[in-house]
Amino acid sequence: MKAFWIAIYKDIKNPENIKKYGEKATPAIKKYNGTILARGGKVETIEGQPSPRTVLIEFPTMEDAIKCYNSAEYQEAMKIGKGEFNRHIQIVEGV
Repeated sequence: MKAFWIAIYKDIKNPENIKKYGEKATPAIKKYNGTILARGGKVETIEGQPSPRTVLIEFPTMEDAIKCYNSAEYQEAMKIGKGEFNRHIQIVEGV
């Protein structure tokens, strides 16, 4: 069953570092068969607090999504982002 990695950013200190993080994170996501469905772009907040960025990634399974997050490759990308942004991430199984 598919799983979706949802990252909702609360704040971003330096947009240039988001680009560097993305350049490092994208190959790890692809390695674990992830497909980026939304990354930034136009947003309209209907309820709750606005977010400067939301990312939605589809994986074939929950296991793939979790393996990606815990992978050495993705954790290297996380080092670039450390202290540069504050976000909430959930991995949600599809229906």
